[in-house]
Amino acid sequence: MRYLVLSDLHANLQAFDAVMADARAVGFDEVIVLGDLVGYGGDPVAVIDRTIALNPIGIVRGNHDKVCAGLEPADSFNDAARTAAEWTASVLDREHQQYLAKLPKGPIRVTPEIEICHGAPFDEDYYVIDESDAEQALARAGARLCLFGHTHVVTLFATVADTFGEQTERMGEYYLPTKGPALINVGSVGQPRDRDSRAAYGILDTGNNTIWLRRTAYDVRAAQERILEAGLPVRLALRLDQGL
Repeated sequence: MRYLVLSDLHANLQAFDAVMADARAVGFDEVIVLGDLVGYGGDPVAVIDRTIALNPIGIVRGNHDKVCAGLEPADSFNDAARTAAEWTASVLDREHQQYLAKLPKGPIRVTPEIEICHGAPFDEDYYVIDESDAEQALARAGARLCLFGHTHVVTLFATVADTFGEQTERMGEYYLPTKGPALINVGSVGQPRDRDSRAAYGILDTGNNTIWLRRTAYDVRAAQERILEAGLPVRLALRLDQGL
């Protein structure tokens, strides 16, 4: 089974469409979404609609989804994120707000071997950044493979070496440990933060026990224009071509 793994879309329609074109070219069977469909970007309604159309086999909410749906205040957000969340909430109709509000809280088990969450298995809003964070998350992981997002940075952690991290014959594809647990962050579709402006996503192949970490270029200028047209902070547009 080949799973298309998407995370942190952040209302970036241009990045979303580019990723889907690339993913359809390489092929996948089912879709998994790790949260934050909205926030920051200028096309929240379109991104929600496209996500719904994919009929994900597994999906969880992100912190921006919660705030934009009115489930939580934006107190923990910086000024730019708060402004974007308030604008997003103002342009979503009742149907789209309810969709976000009903997204499940992670972690959830997609298959016996795959668990998904937005932040960490023990806290959906926790940032798994370094080895110390990963140690806590691995100890609480409920499946061999735990897919997470939230940091917008491609990251792989595991408790056992096994063949983990060995690259296959294809660039960007790596073998996963057979025992686990392993934590996998495929990066962000809509707002990468690893100094690479290209949209990031993953293809998890359980048959070959690999994760293919893919990047694809998209029309950054068009995405920036949508942010500016919405009257959102300029810094949200500028960071897209910087990968920050």
